[in-house]
Amino acid sequence: MPDVAAALPIVDAHHHIWDLGLKAHPWLVAEPVSGFRYGDYSAIRRSYLPADYRRDCRRFNVAKTVYVEAEWNSADPIGETRWVHAIAAQHGLPDAMVAQAWLDRADVAEVLAEQASFRLVRGVRHKPKSAARIQDAKRGAPGSMDCPRWRQGFALLARHNLHFDLQTPWWHLDAAAQLARDFPGITIIVNHAGMPADRSPEGLAGWRGALEAVAGEPNVMLKISGLGVPGRQWTPELQGPVVADAIRIFGAERAMFASNFPVDSLVATFEEIYGGFLDITRVMPDDARRKLFHDNAVRAYRL
Repeated sequence: MPDVAAALPIVDAHHHIWDLGLKAHPWLVAEPVSGFRYGDYSAIRRSYLPADYRRDCRRFNVAKTVYVEAEWNSADPIGETRWVHAIAAQHGLPDAMVAQAWLDRADVAEVLAEQASFRLVRGVRHKPKSAARIQDAKRGAPGSMDCPRWRQGFALLARHNLHFDLQTPWWHLDAAAQLARDFPGITIIVNHAGMPADRSPEGLAGWRGALEAVAGEPNVMLKISGLGVPGRQWTPELQGPVVADAIRIFGAERAMFASNFPVDSLVATFEEIYGGFLDITRVMPDDARRKLFHDNAVRAYRL
């Protein structure tokens, strides 16, 4: 990799910061949750603030960043937004925010209206109910993307010009495609490339099919991030085929790169991730690379 990712400007479209002194993140300060997708996450159970992020990304031309909600105490979703705005005012990042909102909660209308009043908020994230294994996946579960109560909350996003960041395993992307068709005026950004954790030929075939189905909806974009595979080194050789398929399926117009730091520091350094993205896309035209690294995120998050 070159000494610096040269002049190519980067918008990191998905990162987190947290101050564990606030005791506002139960999953980081209380008992560890089971089933975390990268396994043991004790290494990130520490404060991670703008100075830490800038240290990690220092060799790259990161022009702007997007903070994504970090499972702050769900009883106080606005508290996270206020804190992030105070951090941005003091430290100059992030430049936009995806806030927390529970779409099937009774107070969703009030929460969305208040979240939308903050200058950095561009959208929200609420992880809909999902199955941990493909064999357990089914449509129509309460709290899922099919749930009428959940969808009523989702419909309110249009009122506030908010988009939706969706984190769900790829075997639920059929529901996401239906959601996109039913609400064509709301942009959905699929997080972490649809989570292709199973790198077996069968797993990758299923992931590609699911990605193709949701990519057929023009109001869906893809965030290429969170690609770590526990026990395997993050390399262009490992991730190249997945990244290439994701770009082929969504096109350079509707995909964007992101670090998912500090969560993905469990599986790779910032340099390994962004250096890998640079290596994987080296053969692409300059204008396509700029869209993937910068322009698409600028457009999606109104930067």
